[in-house]
Amino acid sequence: MTDIRNIVILTGAGISAESGLATFRGPDGLWEGHRVEDVCTPEALARNPALVHRFYDERRAKLAEVVPNPAHEALAALDRAWPGDLLIVTQNVDDLHERAGASRLLHMHGELQSALCAACGKAVAWADPLPPGSVCAGCGAPSLRPDIVFFGEMPYDMERIEEALAQADLFVSIGTSGAVYPAAGFVQMARHYGARTLELNLDPSAGSSYFEESRLGPASKLVPELVSDLLG
Repeated sequence: MTDIRNIVILTGAGISAESGLATFRGPDGLWEGHRVEDVCTPEALARNPALVHRFYDERRAKLAEVVPNPAHEALAALDRAWPGDLLIVTQNVDDLHERAGASRLLHMHGELQSALCAACGKAVAWADPLPPGSVCAGCGAPSLRPDIVFFGEMPYDMERIEEALAQADLFVSIGTSGAVYPAAGFVQMARHYGARTLELNLDPSAGSSYFEESRLGPASKLVPELVSDLLG
């Protein structure tokens, strides 16, 4: 890995599962007991805002019960020490990467601890319950909603992500299903631009065949090992 300078790392629910957070879509097709279609679509928000707001209030409160695990901490150590370009792109809406100390980071699917005004588009930090009708301090509209990218909405920072993939020497995917687009297509984009590609996952993903190498096992073991290799 001595010729690698620029790195893009994609993280998914698998990296936070070892901290005690449920994966986005479990084996039974549910997320924390709910159909994803009932809590993570614009239609669900319009149909039953109380349910959707309460669901994300509960997920936000759950953050106080969990802490970063060795995989988050290893990526934060890489962030501090890596001399080249590094971008950690997470599909997760938790704050465990930040709490571990990572800063070269973006949340492509939004954040639990943020509220978005559906009227003016302004996002603000939010740590408390967010009932329907909460008022935006920017425009005064009673239109705050969870700052979560629902199915059918455009993920954040796609242009920046593609620019980073175009410059990457190494693309690493950690704990992802390989089934949710556009993130599932990042490996093909990275290969198109000439990057090496590596998957770290507990089990083979829907996109494993696109990677040059897949390493199977818990993220808390595989990620520290990779970071140790990268930092020498």
